[in-house]
Amino acid sequence: MLGIDRYILRQMTVAMVLVTTGLTAILWLTQSLRFVEITVNRGASLGVFMELTLLVLPNFLTVILPVALFAVVLFTYNKLITDRELVVMRSAGLSHWALARPAVMLATANVLVSLVLNVWLIPYSVTKFHQLQWTLRNSATSVMLQEGIFNQVVPGLTVYVRARDTAGELLGVIIHDTRNPTRSVTMIAERGALLKGEGDNPKVLLINGTRQQVTRGSNRLSLLYFDNYAMEFSDGSASDSNRYRDARERPTWELFSATEAEVGPVNYRQFRVEGHQRLASPLYHFAFAFLAAACLLPGLFNRRGQADRLVLAIALMVLVQAMALGVSNIATRDLMFLPLIYLAPLLPVAGGVWALFSHLRRKPVMA
Repeated sequence: MLGIDRYILRQMTVAMVLVTTGLTAILWLTQSLRFVEITVNRGASLGVFMELTLLVLPNFLTVILPVALFAVVLFTYNKLITDRELVVMRSAGLSHWALARPAVMLATANVLVSLVLNVWLIPYSVTKFHQLQWTLRNSATSVMLQEGIFNQVVPGLTVYVRARDTAGELLGVIIHDTRNPTRSVTMIAERGALLKGEGDNPKVLLINGTRQQVTRGSNRLSLLYFDNYAMEFSDGSASDSNRYRDARERPTWELFSATEAEVGPVNYRQFRVEGHQRLASPLYHFAFAFLAAACLLPGLFNRRGQADRLVLAIALMVLVQAMALGVSNIATRDLMFLPLIYLAPLLPVAGGVWALFSHLRRKPVMA
C-alpha cells in the first residue's frame, strides 16, 4: 500500500467511525423511545430495556453504513480538492483510479462487515428481539396493570384496577372476559393480586367479590359470590413456539431451502427476495463509494468549489436508494425480476468504473 493510500484511507476510516457512531447514537436514541411504553407499563427492568434497544442496533447498521460511507468518501475527496492536496497528488502522476483506491478498500471492508450482519447477526438479533418482546407481552412477571384505565391484557380480556397499594395489592378490580364465544363473564372484587401460574402464564387472585356469567343465546345471568377466586390471563397462545417467524428472523439457509408448498406462494416470494437481498445489499457499499469518487475525482479543478458535483452525487445516491426499494417491491410480486436485485447496485459500480478509467489520459486544467 502506498503512503498516499494510507493517508487517504486513514482520513476516511476516522471519519467513518465518527459518522457511524454519531448516526447510530441518534437512531438508537429515537428508536429506544418506542420501548419506554413496554418498560413503564409492563414493569420491565432497565436491563431488559437496554437489551431491547441493543438488539435493534444491527438493523440500524445496515442502513447507516452505506450512507455513512458515501458521506465520508464525498467529504474526504472534497476536502482534498479544497486544500489543493489532490492537485499535488495528480501532479505526482496518480491517476483517478489510484486516488479512488482507498475508497474501494474501505468499501470492501464495509462489504465484509455487512455480509456478517445480513447473513448471521441480524437474523439472530431479530429473533431474540421478537422472543423477548413476546415474553414481555405474555409472561406474568411483565404484566403491569395501569391504575384507573381499562387494560386489555389479551384479546377478549379487559381488566380495570382502581388503585394499587404500596405492597402491590390491587384494589377495586373489574375483569370482563369474552374469550369464550359461548359466554361472557364479569368479575368484581374488593382486592386482588397478580401471581405466576403454570407455564409462566399471568394469574390473578381475587378476594371478596362476585362472578356474573351470561350465556350467549339464552341471556341467562348466573351470579356467584366468592371469598377468593383465581383465574389465568393466558389466551392459550403465549407459547413462543406458536409464534410465526417472519422472513427477517429466519436463517439464510432456511430462506433458500423453503418450498412453496411448505410456506405458501406469498411467503415463498418474500423468503426468496429476503435471501437475495441479504447477499446483494452489501454491494451498495461499492455503488455509493464509486458514485462519490466518480463525481468528484474526474473533471476540471474549479476554484469556486465543487457544489455542482456534490449535488449531482447526492441526487444519484438518492436515485439508487429509490431504485433499490422499487426493485425489491417488483421482485416480491414476481420472482422473474430477482436478477434486478443484483443489477441495481452493480449499475452504479459499472458507471463509476467507466467514469474513472475514461479520464485516465486527460490532464486536469486549472479553471
